[in-house]
Amino acid sequence: MSTPSSSLPTTALPLRPYGAAPLAITPSVLGFGAGHIGSDTLDEAAAERLLHGVVDLGISLIDTAPSYGLSEARIGRHLGARRHAVVLSTKGGYGVEGVADWTGEVITRGIDKALAVLRTTYIDIFHLHSCPLETLKRDDSARALEAARTAGKIRIAAYSGENEALAWAVRSGQFQGVQCSVNLFDQRSLGAQVHDAHARGLGVLAKRPLANAPWVHVERPHGAYAEGYWRRMRAMGLTPADGDFAATALRFAAFAEGVSSVIVGASSLAHVEANARAVARGALASDEVARWQSAFAAKDDGWRGEI
Repeated sequence: MSTPSSSLPTTALPLRPYGAAPLAITPSVLGFGAGHIGSDTLDEAAAERLLHGVVDLGISLIDTAPSYGLSEARIGRHLGARRHAVVLSTKGGYGVEGVADWTGEVITRGIDKALAVLRTTYIDIFHLHSCPLETLKRDDSARALEAARTAGKIRIAAYSGENEALAWAVRSGQFQGVQCSVNLFDQRSLGAQVHDAHARGLGVLAKRPLANAPWVHVERPHGAYAEGYWRRMRAMGLTPADGDFAATALRFAAFAEGVSSVIVGASSLAHVEANARAVARGALASDEVARWQSAFAAKDDGWRGEI
């Protein structure tokens, strides 16, 4: 089993309740997005070292999906013996051969498939993965999720998405958690959905807290994943008070009111350790938070949450 190369103590990462009792899930405030783990360009030994290194650092929340290549299989293969130390979050609603996407049957079969691939008897958080609003309103989806909860196959039914669908999911009473984009350049959900979710006792996982790191691009990255956030960053015209974009972004999202945990992907343990050190510093100063909130509000011309 690998050990972290940094001296960061595991107690430096705070834990935070996910949603209201009696859910009894308390993940680390910093979670690990396991998309990179699924890449076939990362060899098996490196994937194993990275996964164990993440858990060794005290990061208990691991978020994956069946669309992340080898991710679920590698988590099951390498962390099965450490299941007690991990809060497993995955997604579904699609991708089961011979079954129509976004139906009750595909949800049921997808959960069973995830249990087998992850080598576990239960999934802590299962998200419907960015499906549209009309899909959320289907009775068969709700029944399938509730049946899985009743059977103990999942502990929490959640929705991952943005904007009108996210708002409906929060208010519907069908979900115990949500996942949405929260970062310096994507604050749309903070003023409404995240606050509402927290008030209703739902857990909130913040994805894209680093906003795809648009600050690494001197010029507009046409066609790149970060392009939309790069344009917002330039419009807002701010730089962090301490000059550290990555740490400021992580601390902004991780300590935003209502957020349970932030999910950050990485392909190297060094990056995970840097993220952990940033979050361990605690919340940003209130005037720094206000500066970013004011800049977003001033330039927001209808910016929507990024799916």
